[in-house]
Amino acid sequence: MNMYVRDVMGRVAIAVQLNTSFSDLVETMRRFKVGAVAVIDHDRRPVGVVSAHDLLKEFGTPRGAVFEGRRQRREHIKAAGSTAAQVMTTPAITVTEKTPVREAARIMHDHRIRQLPVVDETTGKIVGTVHQPDLLKIFVRPPSDVRADVDDTLWRASVDPGTLTIMVDHGLVSLRGTVPRRSQITQVVQGVHAIDGVIEVDDRMCYETDDLVTVPPLYL
Repeated sequence: MNMYVRDVMGRVAIAVQLNTSFSDLVETMRRFKVGAVAVIDHDRRPVGVVSAHDLLKEFGTPRGAVFEGRRQRREHIKAAGSTAAQVMTTPAITVTEKTPVREAARIMHDHRIRQLPVVDETTGKIVGTVHQPDLLKIFVRPPSDVRADVDDTLWRASVDPGTLTIMVDHGLVSLRGTVPRRSQITQVVQGVHAIDGVIEVDDRMCYETDDLVTVPPLYL
């Protein structure tokens, strides 16, 4: 069974309004010990994000450099802002409760962020937040849950789990035994790899029939 954002997210969203002042942004992050906050409009829809990095530009970026480029000038103007609307990064990168945990992790990695606002897929309103540590929960799933998903994967590949020796240990799934057809091995290994909580698959399966052999055509 795949895990979704709804299974690991926090139901409390730390968010601010567009007109939130610079000082209140700093105080909000300090009070709630977060590195970023979502910026929402009057309908509670995320329109941007303010991170500690955005706020630190106010103090750490030298201004007025004679030879600064266009990108630097934009950053300086942004850093001089006094409200969330002026310093936020847009657009807001969000996920829904139905987003798979693996997909949320990929989004965080690709955008180099550590948290994501979670929005209602119908209204777009913010309903919570998922943090990077939340996503790690998929790797501490009970072995019995992982084993149940392995069995389901085997049945979908038309392989009886009872014919194999299966071991689940801290994210490592070991498969021993013989399956009816060679093509089933690839199907099983790929399916087990996709199970939340599985880090590695130790495949030592054999097959009875090689159904991947290509028979050359007969020429008369």
